[in-house]
Amino acid sequence: MAENKTKPTAASVAEFIEGVESKAKREDARVLDALFRKVTGEEATMWGPSIIGYGSYHYVYDSGHEGDMCRVGFSPRKAKHSLYLLNCGKDGSDAKHEEFLARLGKHKRGAGCLYVNKLADIDLGVLEEMIANSWRNSHERYPDGE
Repeated sequence: MAENKTKPTAASVAEFIEGVESKAKREDARVLDALFRKVTGEEATMWGPSIIGYGSYHYVYDSGHEGDMCRVGFSPRKAKHSLYLLNCGKDGSDAKHEEFLARLGKHKRGAGCLYVNKLADIDLGVLEEMIANSWRNSHERYPDGE
């Protein structure tokens, strides 16, 4: 089984954010970092070279593949911000997530993440609710110590 490439590192989150090329993306990254810290109560950790993550959990798939990942996080990518939010609870469904998306503003969905061009395109209050919901769901689905 292949080893996961995305792992926590000792790299500085502040230095990474300050190194974001676009001034607008850098400013957005500062806002996102503050929002994720506020909601989770966690300090940020770099996961791989470009994901800023909060908390962690261990997962095991039915296939036997397992690994560790941040509970929530984001990456200020050149084109769009990638937001990593667990959108479902322990039972695999979460109607709340769809309701949040309807209120969020301009976004796109991808495999396992949400994309936004800039924070001005979305409602930060809704994003805060989404982060909190994802944080709760991640603890329900992957309790500490599992």
